[in-house]
Amino acid sequence: MASRLHAIQHHSVTIDAPLALDSGQALPSVTIAFQSYGTLAADKSNAVLICHALTGDQYVASDHPATGKPGWWARMVGPGKPVDTDLYFVICANVLGSCMGSSGPATPDAATGAPLGMQFPVITIGDMVRAQAMLLDHLGIARLHAVIGGSMGGMQALAWASAWPERLGSAIVIASAARHSAQNIAFHEVGRQAIMADPDWQDGQYYGSDRAPTKGLAVARMAAHITYLSEAGLTEKFGRRLQGREAKTFGFDADFQVESYLRYQGLAFTDRFDANAYLYITRAMDYFDLAEPHDGRLAGAFAGAKDVRFTLVSFDTDWLYPTAESRRIVQALQSVGAAASFVELSAPFGHDSFLLDVPALDRLVAGALKNGG
Repeated sequence: MASRLHAIQHHSVTIDAPLALDSGQALPSVTIAFQSYGTLAADKSNAVLICHALTGDQYVASDHPATGKPGWWARMVGPGKPVDTDLYFVICANVLGSCMGSSGPATPDAATGAPLGMQFPVITIGDMVRAQAMLLDHLGIARLHAVIGGSMGGMQALAWASAWPERLGSAIVIASAARHSAQNIAFHEVGRQAIMADPDWQDGQYYGSDRAPTKGLAVARMAAHITYLSEAGLTEKFGRRLQGREAKTFGFDADFQVESYLRYQGLAFTDRFDANAYLYITRAMDYFDLAEPHDGRLAGAFAGAKDVRFTLVSFDTDWLYPTAESRRIVQALQSVGAAASFVELSAPFGHDSFLLDVPALDRLVAGALKNGG
């Protein structure tokens, strides 16, 4: 799994400048893999940055090189679509710490040439955003028309608005939060422990071997995938229906359809994602707390963002990042006088609603882009 995944060639740039990290460490240089769509205007005013979620990547509207499947937001990004590439120059960068070409645990050590593995420094959402800013500087883009993100991508959009409000026209934050709850952290820890308990993890140094922690990563994905769905959606899709049989086996095979579905999701995930990257990115999400540097006051994070137009969207069946989290952000924005609109949409898909067919979301994103900047 690991060798095939990391053999894929990605469009990337290496920026030979140090990146200071929140941990106090620094990367001497940064490689950032990205995809772009559309044409950058002569005055460079039409750039839109899309930030991906935990298990996403830069292939927002392109076929994925490992799976061959359409991009994770292909229904949203393209000519004539809500994020219209006839109008906007769209950039999506693989986050720092990930496994699709950007600097991360699979990056070779400059001294030995061997993958860094767990010697790669722990990173944060803030570090990811600073790497993206370096990419934009490299591309000569001083200001974004908008930054858009769902889930962890929404965290990045919030971090952008807090750190560089002067570089943004608008921020579109979907199904996200300004910090991780104890429950969020707990689910991530289950996934990390599943990976590290897999004997094939080899303390993170499995690159180049014929063994990789696919079982642990699959279990981590299964646990996380449950949090992306709603109870009503699971019940409607699977209920207690049996999988390919008329009666229970009274064993531990996948008797129920929902069991078979989760096993499939877990195994399929290992074809396109790296276990160490999963550890690093989930840790970055758990450390995220936009209010922490401001004495716990979320409004303090947005003190300089009064000229940014914010659009926030939540979903009524999302229990991972519930509507209360979006309302908390809106209240903080309103307290500093920032322009903020908020909508809770009804959809049966749980947290995954931002990735699926919700026409109301399409209209909101298109409208926010038209009115932003």
